Amino acid sequence: MHPQVRLNPGEVLHIDGEASVQFAGARALTFRLIRVDARSTYDGWLWLEGYVLSATGVAMQRRRVFVRRDGLRTAAVNGRG
Repeated sequence: MHPQVRLNPGEVLHIDGEASVQFAGARALTFRLIRVDARSTYDGWLWLEGYVLSATGVAMQRRRVFVRRDGLRTAAVNGRG
């Protein structure tokens, strides 16, 4: 288990198979958080809204993802993270 990450707008997260099987392997994302959906879900799971980032930190696509909070990690982009 990773240390609990902050889920504030602007945080950059690494989303991989630990967060959800759909993001395993090459499908992992670097994700800049816009907001956490307040709707109730399964215990420990969250809907996040944000942008998928390129390796250089450029926003490529806006997405909503369903992930396990315990599987989230902070990510570094252009020396940030």
